Amino acid sequence: MIKKKSFDKAQDPGIKYISEESEEVETQIKKFKQRLKECQKDKEEYLTQAQRARADLVNYRRRQEETIIPGVVTLGQTSVIHKILPVLDSLEAGAENNKDIEQIRNQMKKSLKDIKIEEIKAMGEKFNPEFHEAIELVESDQESGIVIQEVQKGYLLNNKVLRTSKVKVSK
Repeated sequence: MIKKKSFDKAQDPGIKYISEESEEVETQIKKFKQRLKECQKDKEEYLTQAQRARADLVNYRRRQEETIIPGVVTLGQTSVIHKILPVLDSLEAGAENNKDIEQIRNQMKKSLKDIKIEEIKAMGEKFNPEFHEAIELVESDQESGIVIQEVQKGYLLNNKVLRTSKVKVSK
């Protein structure tokens, strides 16, 4: 036979019974309420931090899209245009003697202008190393530092130098 053990509340010395009105219960309730307030305050602070972090991430992504994507597009345009410019130079040379080539050159110039590629003005301008590359200094009756001959046209893409003009400058 198995002997059943009887659990009498009064006999177990590990259980402590406290009446609801005791000061100890009141103190514990106050502590729990205080701790609850602290936890709620922490929760609000963490929530605010998480919202700020999320907003910062969204703003970062937007800024990256605004700066990187146009840069990649411009880089792609630049590499293609660098391949096209020698063809345009050849058309420039051939257009002097042939009306058909002149029409093709004009079409290409218009197409380049449509994608915001502009020629750098050089002839008669003061030499500017940002836009011009001097290949020769020439004796001239013009004042010193003026471009007197353009050997190769330079181009701007979105107001940035794509290729400098190769020029001869007066001494």
